[in-house]
Amino acid sequence: MIQGSFECFYAQKTWKSESCLISNNAYLCAMHEMILILDFGSQYTQLIARRIRELNVYCEIHPWNKIPEIGSNVKGVILSGSPFSVRDGASPRPNLDAIKGKMPLLGVCFGAQYLSHHFGGEVLPSSIREYGRAHLSYVDESHILTKGMTNGSQVWMSHGDTIKKIPSNYKIIASTSDVEIAGYHIEGEETYGIQFHPEVYHSTEGKILLRNYMVDICHCACDWTPDSFVEETTARLREQLGDDKVILGLSGGVDSSVAAVLLHKAIGENLHCIFVDNGLLRKNEYQSVLESYKGMGLNVKGVDAASQFYAALTGLTDPELKRKAIGKVFIDVFDEESKKVAGAKWLGQGTIYPDVIESVSATGGPSQTIKSHHNVGGLPDYMKLQVVEPLRLLFKDEVRRIGHSLEIDPRILGRHPFPGPGLGIRILGEVTADKVRILQDVDAIFIDGLKEDGLYDEVWQAGAIFLPIQSVGVMGDERTYENAVALRAVTSTDGMTADWCHLPYEFLAKISNKIINQVKGINRVTYDISSKPPATIEWE
Repeated sequence: MIQGSFECFYAQKTWKSESCLISNNAYLCAMHEMILILDFGSQYTQLIARRIRELNVYCEIHPWNKIPEIGSNVKGVILSGSPFSVRDGASPRPNLDAIKGKMPLLGVCFGAQYLSHHFGGEVLPSSIREYGRAHLSYVDESHILTKGMTNGSQVWMSHGDTIKKIPSNYKIIASTSDVEIAGYHIEGEETYGIQFHPEVYHSTEGKILLRNYMVDICHCACDWTPDSFVEETTARLREQLGDDKVILGLSGGVDSSVAAVLLHKAIGENLHCIFVDNGLLRKNEYQSVLESYKGMGLNVKGVDAASQFYAALTGLTDPELKRKAIGKVFIDVFDEESKKVAGAKWLGQGTIYPDVIESVSATGGPSQTIKSHHNVGGLPDYMKLQVVEPLRLLFKDEVRRIGHSLEIDPRILGRHPFPGPGLGIRILGEVTADKVRILQDVDAIFIDGLKEDGLYDEVWQAGAIFLPIQSVGVMGDERTYENAVALRAVTSTDGMTADWCHLPYEFLAKISNKIINQVKGINRVTYDISSKPPATIEWE
């Protein structure tokens, strides 16, 4: 990702999601079979896409009210869940005339309720709501959609309504003890509905159902692989960029590194990388990252702009204002440096799917904005660069697999994600150089400790948070009144959901002792045991 990049400074501007999707990724649609996912606003919609990608099938999410033309390469359609009730007059009502009965169609949760309620069935408020884990009391193990699934298997429910009645040509293929119509098939057509969420890991046999749908019903070839992505994307980038020069902001993270190597593979020395030190990086990271990139053969220039970022952050405590300030300074610094690259026409970014999802709806649909992200938005008018985002439709683990295909150093690919605004959003309240120094020391002890104890690769993301409080302590029989920090470590697959990591008590005790003894200004260490949701991975 671009370190401290364009952030919220432009996240509210008209962004180029649809144009990027068309100009940078349309070739994927043309060259691959795909599954079309219609988004009704569920926060799980992206997990459906994630699970389909795991099966080596390309897919795209589009809003329910902007259904694209159904080409011959579209092998099937999935209707997502939704926060709406199908009984609500204002709920989504997609036009399925070109889809239902003409190609495979799978409704999930809201999608299943819609296919029942609007085609002769009945959906009512559930007398017993199902949220969370449930178990199938019946599953038709001979049915093409549910074959391989077993009675008693765990599924994940999230609904307040229930399908009370289905039309006569709908056949029940799955039930739970509380919900009789947990799955059905419309006889005479390849249309199916399931009340549970197969995309959530807690549905233990959900992947079996999705594989049945992709392979046996949609007849997908499952040819969406890292090697194919590299080959096709490199060819497309060469065609798209020609002899033009591209500027790319590097951060040392996985996303920007993979984007850089992919672009370098396509256009070579016409890629100019800039690594901006915003003063909010981890301890000693600026020099170490610069050296690692030069060792990869990339054309990289480092820019020390820490003082400019600190000045812009003076007096700011609101998270969004801090993000905007960081983004604005980055724009200014990056714009100044980009002018030194004569003839540059493109800005390369390491934007990935979760960045887009949490900032705005992935495709302009109804999904709710969680928070603003770097790399998401349109460019300010005064920056006369076109955007190229080769990773925009990929999840983090897909990016890592692409990196392995490109033979990038495993130490870079294995690095934990690090936020674009850096420590600026891990310091709650006003950011100062002194707080940054303290947090860098704390973070270094924590991360180095994870590596020394062989725990680093078991953690998706880890870091320290500088809390805006002071607490009483005792050191050497003397009273102290100093700062507190929180340690955060989570496990995840794609960053969309995350669980707090159960690090050994002995490890936490050792790290806490080291921090308090070695970092002047800290007398209390806490450990964050919140999962996402309801919390987010970062505190701001």
